[in-house]
Amino acid sequence: MNRTSKLNLQFVDRIGIVADISRHVARLSVNIVSMEVQRKQELADVYLEVDPSRREISARDVLETLSSLDGLQSIRLIETMPHENRQNTFRTVLDNVSDGIVSIDAGGNITTINRLARTIYNCLECNPIGKRIDQTPVMDDTLLSCLEGKTVSRLRHSVATDKGRFQFFISARPIVDASGRITGAVKIMKDMREIEALVEKAAQAERISFETIVGDSPTVNEAIAFARKIAPTAAIVSIRGQSGTGKELFARAIHFESGRSGPFVAVNCAAIPDALLESELFGYESGSFTGASKSGHTGLFEQAKGGTLFLDEIADLPPGPQAKILRAIQEKRIRRIGGRSEIEIDARIVTATNRHLEQLVADGAFRQDLYYRINVLPVHLPPLQARREDIPVLADHFLFQINCRLGTRLQRLTRKAQDKLARHDWPGNVRELKNVIERAAILCDAADIGAESILFSFELSGHAPDERRPAVKAHGNAPLSRQLDALERRIVIDALNSSKSIRQAASGLGISHTALRNKIKKHGLQASPTGYAVKANP
Repeated sequence: MNRTSKLNLQFVDRIGIVADISRHVARLSVNIVSMEVQRKQELADVYLEVDPSRREISARDVLETLSSLDGLQSIRLIETMPHENRQNTFRTVLDNVSDGIVSIDAGGNITTINRLARTIYNCLECNPIGKRIDQTPVMDDTLLSCLEGKTVSRLRHSVATDKGRFQFFISARPIVDASGRITGAVKIMKDMREIEALVEKAAQAERISFETIVGDSPTVNEAIAFARKIAPTAAIVSIRGQSGTGKELFARAIHFESGRSGPFVAVNCAAIPDALLESELFGYESGSFTGASKSGHTGLFEQAKGGTLFLDEIADLPPGPQAKILRAIQEKRIRRIGGRSEIEIDARIVTATNRHLEQLVADGAFRQDLYYRINVLPVHLPPLQARREDIPVLADHFLFQINCRLGTRLQRLTRKAQDKLARHDWPGNVRELKNVIERAAILCDAADIGAESILFSFELSGHAPDERRPAVKAHGNAPLSRQLDALERRIVIDALNSSKSIRQAASGLGISHTALRNKIKKHGLQASPTGYAVKANP
């Protein structure tokens, strides 16, 4: 017999079963590799693996010898032992978790390594189980240091393989038995991509509720209390506040607590070109115009069925779409471009703007009837200046989020850094604060972020904090046209960097959306994470 034989014997439970089996097996000069007993009420299942020392002994010989045992109910050959089934299940579970796992015994020999860990260390083809860790590609000092009682938490590490570079966080700790003796160590490797996915999922729109809004100032609590009260109703909500105060965050929280099962659909009315606004909002039928999709297009009002349609920057809508949106709100129906029939809509409308709607109505730039339709339940969000007590908790919140997203160690703000944040005017509100914290987290390599890493936009551009427009400074040797171009370029950059969109910047400058795009092209400007600037020469 070239391999072991595995048997399952079922007995009426009694004393001495294991001893009787051992005596019968010994008569055949057969070694017992393993034996397991499982009691089931009045029965006992015995699982036996034997390895004969003589080649002439067959599995049939073993069966015949054991079949005469007292109380035996059944006997059969099996493929795997129960402990092998448990090991296979354990191995399958380990190979399907999203973390790399490696363990060693007290002698530094590898006892466990799952598929992801073998992939990370490029040893899929080899089997390092049972080998000294310092003699395999898995070698690092982390696990060996744990045998001395050390614990490692969230250590950033990377490994380069032929499949690319793996970046992950390592946590490792000793394995201790009941008596407190270290019997080994285990290491868990969390892929940074998994962490990023978790952070992103945690920030998904569907999960944003009023509990996730950070801040405890009276003005914020008042806005949250009012928004929470009106969330379950079907009434139109108008969110008012400066740019960067969190209007979309409130809109998502209202949707989350409205009880509506449909999607949250957001559209920035200022970001869509005038020619595309109606087709985006109301959709179109096949062949409605040149370039239209053959299958037509479902508009945002329809996409938000059973949910919420968030019309951000509604004050920037041209007159034509304003009239159609008013009709859609009043009649709960829309008609696609090129369509012959009307379509019922079921979307809760939430609007937002950072502009003074009442003044726009008085100037004739916004329809009065639409204003009264959307201004039923206004939610007013305070600027960051009016909630300065929330700056420290907001800063800590953003810093934690950014550290997790970047996969860096957790950082903290020093007292001087917090004081610098407290003294700032925050014209860009919470959005500006988030950008400042992100910039500091990236630029600072230390665990403690000092005031020197807190950089505001005016510090990056060289302007004083109270400058709203660049000073006109004559350069005697430069032609007037060149000086005017430089001044125009500075004004355009400032307008773009202080606005949420190109359309909003154009509105603030008093020029058309197309005219501003032409100036961006004229001055060679391009957007970057820190704002618009002159495009660098390659």
